[in-house]
Amino acid sequence: MLGFGEPDGISMIENPSHASPGCLLFEDEHLLVVNKPAGWNTHAPSPFAGEGIYEWLRHREARWASLAIIHRLDKETSGVLLFTKTPLANRSLTDQFANRQARKQYLLLTDRGVKNTELRASSHLVRLGDRYGSRSQSSNGQFAETRFRVVDRQPNRTLLTAEPGTGRTHQIRVHAADLGFPILGDSLYGGTHGKRLYLHAHALTVRHPATNREMRFEAPPEFESDPGLALREAILPSQGTNACRLVHGAFDGWPGLYVDRLGSVFLVQAEVSLTGDQLELVHFLAREIEGRMPKKQADVGRLPDASGLIDSAPDKNRKPASVTILHKLLRKDVRETDVSRASPVHLAGPPFSDAWGITENGVHYQLSSREGYSAGLFLDQRDNRRRLLTAHIAAGFPLFPTFAGRPAVLNTFAYTCGFSVCAALAGAQTVSLDLSRKYLEWGRENFRLNGLDPAGHEFIYGDCFDWLKRLARKQHRFDVIILDPPTFSTSKVSGVFRVEKNYDKLLKAALPLLKDDGVVLACANTARLAPEDFLAEIQTALRDCGRSIRQQHYVPQPPDFPVHREEPAYLKTVWMRIGQSQKS
Repeated sequence: MLGFGEPDGISMIENPSHASPGCLLFEDEHLLVVNKPAGWNTHAPSPFAGEGIYEWLRHREARWASLAIIHRLDKETSGVLLFTKTPLANRSLTDQFANRQARKQYLLLTDRGVKNTELRASSHLVRLGDRYGSRSQSSNGQFAETRFRVVDRQPNRTLLTAEPGTGRTHQIRVHAADLGFPILGDSLYGGTHGKRLYLHAHALTVRHPATNREMRFEAPPEFESDPGLALREAILPSQGTNACRLVHGAFDGWPGLYVDRLGSVFLVQAEVSLTGDQLELVHFLAREIEGRMPKKQADVGRLPDASGLIDSAPDKNRKPASVTILHKLLRKDVRETDVSRASPVHLAGPPFSDAWGITENGVHYQLSSREGYSAGLFLDQRDNRRRLLTAHIAAGFPLFPTFAGRPAVLNTFAYTCGFSVCAALAGAQTVSLDLSRKYLEWGRENFRLNGLDPAGHEFIYGDCFDWLKRLARKQHRFDVIILDPPTFSTSKVSGVFRVEKNYDKLLKAALPLLKDDGVVLACANTARLAPEDFLAEIQTALRDCGRSIRQQHYVPQPPDFPVHREEPAYLKTVWMRIGQSQKS
């Protein structure tokens, strides 16, 4: 919820458009305010570890290209996070935070007893490896001060507000532990293990940089919500998308289990048959999605039901959700497995047609459960499809150069033509190339679903390498070329292709078709190829062909496919604007 009055002369977005991500709370010319979910970094910890919410937002919309970080929240802390969009706002808010004029209020839960109603902690914080410790005096520590107030008490549950007088890393967590009530879920500082860290940035009060009018932004805590669902809700628009990954293995606490929502169908992937707890988890997720209501102002004096805070087996007595659940066995021998064995099987829920539709960013796609290993769309490429749809790759990186004429896009290994549909909706003339007539016809149907006439675009059946040579001989040139090959493939014409060994061959075959200053989307879908090696291989191939990168944007997996030590990154994608190398 937003708690502010509208300052004079400022255009506010109190109800963001359906295309805006669910985390967006407020936007005007100078400020962007979001409700950060728990489990998402404020900014990326390393270049290839996955985007933080800052990078993800900054590169999402052209008007957000100048976003600047003013303050941060820990990865596991949820709540109000403010970014600036203009130099004026950057200067003003930096001064307000530095001079302690910005007022922050957090909410936290603890399962320890808290005797006093109001408490205060002050100390010097020193770094101790991955945590911080308090010292009464320290020559190298930073002074920190926090005020706490009890809001409500229940047996084994106490809700408190925390108002930090300083802005030190982990200071609320350290001070709560110092006072004897570590935050629930904060195992780093002695708290009881829980589903998440129960710390939420509830409110932030600042003065508007242009009007100097006081503004208070609020986001109600959702401590009872499933943390994984809250993360997915934050990244998806409120309308126009009904497909995403809901459970990504170990990151979401379920090693070896992957759950995708595909409209009215939940596709569950695992190497073995599902356990009762796993099946109930899927029903729980479906019930939560079915029951999502518009957010209301939370009563901060009401403690959440304690049964939802600690990790436990799902409640088997709850009524199953009314969704269709399909189960697909993850097979290592998928290339030797026939279509019937590779296809998902009906596990629970009402019967359904083998073919059904989903919507993503307002674009419609047809899926099927009887076409083998994939249902027809790779959800981990959602953000790249959006980049084609909006013709915006990243901050300062438009997809198409400014020119007169209709841009031409070549989509190799097109599969069901998801990339092509988005490019066509953006106004491009598309050529979709694939080794399967069946998938190309599926692609034509996806065009029709979105009001596009397939006759106005080309669909080429055949070997990719062979057709790249043919198109080059015919002097075809493209503004954008998409290279998203399978990890492994064989062809009578081109032989064996392995993405980790032969990507340079593919890129070299495509470059003669690329216009000067054209864009290539290069994708590699394998954990066996490190991002650094992938980019180095691309650089070598370009140098061998006398081409060079003029602009580059590396894209990791989207936030609903998070990178985790037990779920290493597998998808690597990079957008490159490529020109001719400068002659010495």
